[in-house]
Amino acid sequence: MKERKTTFKFFTITQYEKEQNYLRKMHKNGWRFIGATVPGFYHFEQCIPEDMIYQLDYNQEGINHKEDYIQMFQDCGWEYLTDFVGYSYFRKAANKMKREEGIFCDDSSRLDMMKRIFKGKMLPLLCIFFAIIIPQLYMQYSIEGFRGVMFIIFAILFVLYMIIFLSFGVEYWKFKRNLK
Repeated sequence: MKERKTTFKFFTITQYEKEQNYLRKMHKNGWRFIGATVPGFYHFEQCIPEDMIYQLDYNQEGINHKEDYIQMFQDCGWEYLTDFVGYSYFRKAANKMKREEGIFCDDSSRLDMMKRIFKGKMLPLLCIFFAIIIPQLYMQYSIEGFRGVMFIIFAILFVLYMIIFLSFGVEYWKFKRNLK
């Protein structure tokens, strides 16, 4: 029986490249990625250390047409692993790469993925932020002032959401700037 290992690692919505690099490093150290669970647990099984390239794609449309979606990547030599929180995980041995290749052939494909992330993840967060967090923060302040427990909870949520929005905005801006 193969030995298994679980690690906890948190990546923001736009840190998919850091996540890919983390999975690659783990595989080089003899731990093959087998899945992930919320809130950031990564599951591995022991393997022979090998340089494997991991790639993530965020494409809800692909998930809706799973067979064709997976086949498209398999035709290019990518092994489909799993889906987790909207992302599809793929891997390919580094020695089977013709050059520095990825599942995206150009920068406009990467930009399209960032737009899909915005639509699929950021828009719902913005709706929650403006429809629930801000009104509740205001309402709790008018009822209890700055010291109320519920005010403090919604103030913390407000700060967390702002960090998420700023993080995504900065990453998106950097990416678009590098395209030009």
